[in-house]
Parts: sequence; structure tokens; C-alpha cells
Amino acid sequence: MLTVTGINTYYGDSHILRGVDVELPASTSVGLLGRNGMGKTTLIRTLMGYVRPASGQVKLDGQDVTGWVPERMARRGIGYVPEGRGIFPNLSVKENLLMSARAGIDGQRAWTFDRVMATFPRLTERLSHGGQQLSGGEQQMLSIGRALMTNPRLLILDEATEGLAPLIVAEIWRVIADIRSTGIATLIVDRDWRKVLGHTDRAVVMEKGRIVLASESAALVAAPEALSALLGV
Repeated sequence: MLTVTGINTYYGDSHILRGVDVELPASTSVGLLGRNGMGKTTLIRTLMGYVRPASGQVKLDGQDVTGWVPERMARRGIGYVPEGRGIFPNLSVKENLLMSARAGIDGQRAWTFDRVMATFPRLTERLSHGGQQLSGGEQQMLSIGRALMTNPRLLILDEATEGLAPLIVAEIWRVIADIRSTGIATLIVDRDWRKVLGHTDRAVVMEKGRIVLASESAALVAAPEALSALLGV
């Protein structure tokens, strides 16, 4: 479904991504691992269209979408849960969700407001609260729920559990497992590599802007020494 080939991305004179290749087939889950500052978020921002690559290509369903603006990528069925959550603080929980509601690219509406409420029952008690009034965990639930309301076929989660209490973290991973079981493809960035490998089909590891390891997640779980030098585990 999504193919990234030979991507080179700069911030000013800084060469961040260096010939990155990634494939994400439909209905699969891929983990994106690496230490801080290795280019993971830049890769996501590049394929989403927030940053235009200097060279290389991003293809969606075989079509060249390199440099498409984020809203155009979203209309093609990509949901994005950014690092930092990015909810609208001046809108209520209900408004945050309903403003993003739309049918998927094939007209499907599997993820409705009621389904999101059932998935995140904690939010039902906060519907009239403004985004800024929520706890960090509630904001993260809202950010994921808002992305699901777009009925995506690919959901990108960038550090969805960062800074959250253990109980909330467990809840987020439960929801990620539920999302994966519905056939939505996922691209997951998280510091907990064990959880990432347990919730993905494949994983790639970045170091200094390059993909230096790519394997089936189960194989990496069985041989964690392959990750030790790259992640410091």
C-alpha cells in the first residue's frame, strides 16, 4: 500500500534522512524503532507531506504522492496521531471528534462516534470538557479517537504512550491491538520496543537517518541481541 524509496530529507543544511526505503503492505503493522534523534519522526512527517524530501519517492497504491500536502494524504485514508497529540484545546471532546468524522476512502463508516465512545469509555465522561482540561492520557485517547473517526486504512502512531501512567499505557496498547485486528494497517513508533514487536508484523530500526535493520517482529523477539547495539537494550 505505502512504499518509500530512496528518501533524502534535509532540515536546512542538516541531512536527516539518508536514502530511506520502507514498505508497508495493506492490513499489516510495522514498527519503527530507533534512539531519539535518528529520524523516525522526520520520516513520518516526510511521508505525510509536512516535509518535502530533496529526493526519493513516496508511493501510495502505486501512485507517486511525494510532497502531497497533509490534508490530501489524509483524504487518501492515512490517519495520523502525532507526537504531542495535537488536539484542539479550545474545542470540546465531542467537537474534536465530530469535526474529523468522515467516511473512509471506500465509503466505509466502521468507526462512528458511538464506536469511539465504546473504545474509550473514559471520554464519555468528558464530552463537554475542552481539550485543555483533559489529562495527558485522556488527550491521547482523544487524539487516537479523532484519527479513527476519519475511518483510515493506515494509522500512524508517533510515541502514543510517551509520558503516560502505566495503567493508561496498558489501555493504549489494548486499543492498538483492537485497531490492528480490524485490518487497519499501522505504523507504530514507541520507545518500548518489546511492546512494539508484540503488536507488529515487521519492524525496522533507524540509525543516523538510515534503515539499518529490518526483520519480522517475531524474529527480533527471539533474538533481541540484534537490537542491543542499536537501541541500547
